[in-house]
Amino acid sequence: MIDVLVVDDDFRVAEINAKYVAKVPGFRVVARAHSGAQALAAVERGAIDLVLLDHYLPDQTGLELVHRMREQGHGTDVIMITAASDVTTVQKAMRLGALHYLVKPFTFAALRTRLDSYAALRRTVDRVGGRGLTGQEQVDRIFGALRTAPAPSTPGLPGGHSEPTTDLICGVLHRAGHPLSAHEVAAETGLSRSTAQRYLRHLEQAGRLRLSLKYGDTGRPEHRYAWVAP
Repeated sequence: MIDVLVVDDDFRVAEINAKYVAKVPGFRVVARAHSGAQALAAVERGAIDLVLLDHYLPDQTGLELVHRMREQGHGTDVIMITAASDVTTVQKAMRLGALHYLVKPFTFAALRTRLDSYAALRRTVDRVGGRGLTGQEQVDRIFGALRTAPAPSTPGLPGGHSEPTTDLICGVLHRAGHPLSAHEVAAETGLSRSTAQRYLRHLEQAGRLRLSLKYGDTGRPEHRYAWVAP
């Protein structure tokens, strides 16, 4: 089993990411942390193979944490999972040795693709190292194991629906933590209300959202949608 530390300042997001990891064979979450200090303490206790690391932490950035880990001699592998998508942050993550970089919001398929490629890397290193092989062919095998295929598209999307828009809406509801109306989702995403309503209706029918009704004094009840954790 590959032992994983999930680091995110948002308790709900950490829980959801942990549930995602638990769905991937060969991986298990052995600890969660919500600050850089907690994460470093978990790494220092040992038995962590992989850190799924958010960049925006309350006491330091994720990259500052990785830098401290390397300074203290911890070679624990890192995959960044964060909303930070600027080139500077991505480049720094690469230079500090992050093996993958996944931008929020993301789908389970996208995370599983990265975890599967990480598991393939470990298997490749074990095979090559165990046989004492050297040379360019073996080096190419190790680096090639990190390549990821594009994440499969979301099955069952009806005509006129796109996966990026679906992920955008899911991300808004995921972070909200409470039911939102189509009007609120439209305001958060920049979509029209009718487009938001169309996607919300499909996602609710697909079981990815939960529908509830909010009754006012007069008129029709307001439809409100909440994220359904995996």
